[in-house]
Amino acid sequence: MDGDEKRHRILMVSDFFFPNFGGVESHIYYLSQCLLKLGHKVVVMTHAYGNRSGVRYVTGGLKVYYVPWKPFLMQNTLPTLFLTFPIVRTILILYRKGADLLVEVIPEVCRLFPKVRFIVGGDGPKRVRLEEMREKFSLQDRVEMLGAVPHAQVRSILISGHIFLNSSLTEAFCIAILEAASCGLLTVSTRVGGVPEVLPDDMIVLAEPAPEDMVLAVKKAIDMLPGIDPQVMHLRMKNLYSWDDVAKRTEIVYDRAMQSSKTDLLERLPRPGKALKRSQISG
Repeated sequence: MDGDEKRHRILMVSDFFFPNFGGVESHIYYLSQCLLKLGHKVVVMTHAYGNRSGVRYVTGGLKVYYVPWKPFLMQNTLPTLFLTFPIVRTILILYRKGADLLVEVIPEVCRLFPKVRFIVGGDGPKRVRLEEMREKFSLQDRVEMLGAVPHAQVRSILISGHIFLNSSLTEAFCIAILEAASCGLLTVSTRVGGVPEVLPDDMIVLAEPAPEDMVLAVKKAIDMLPGIDPQVMHLRMKNLYSWDDVAKRTEIVYDRAMQSSKTDLLERLPRPGKALKRSQISG
């Protein structure tokens, strides 16, 4: 913190940043821009992306350090991979966006609802399974595979649909469902991570990450569609979220963190004995 001005010096550290596109990347970028507008000093540190290495400046004077570390897997460098090692195997088996769920959900929904069509955006190792599913059930005319979608085209694709289906198995927040709701789509999503807290109940249908439950959720969403006004949903979303508001709330958290008592690293690390006592007390 810079003296009496109460302006913070903030370092955003993440393996995920531009030129890569995604929810984490967008969150860091827009939050950083709004914190800069509030007068804070913000620097982003990420790994190098191809020839993009060293110090770069982006919009608003945001300084970005592209550290010359090589990503090992899915844009994760060794520190990230090491710190998240207990869940790496699960992520590798399931991948993270639940494509295997779609492989089972799409044919059943198509069987139940002859007029339903799917538009699948994105690319990755699970695309082959989706293409095999499309061939197996002869759904070439009902399942459109777009592959990787440039960020500038996301809106035009979203507004061509009515329901946004999110099958993620892990999510911290999921900006994608905000984008979908802003475009007037009713969302069907797995009940994982912070997803249940993102949208009002009448804008989203939640399901367990299981094919049967996802199919039931899609059926419920189809029944709800006649009562959905995309323009009204867009205006509601416009009032619900803003990056300026997120930045101000983040600023409050930083202020409180700076006012808390200072302890060294060893004191902050959890100790088994203390953890046991806390669990015994809470029990």
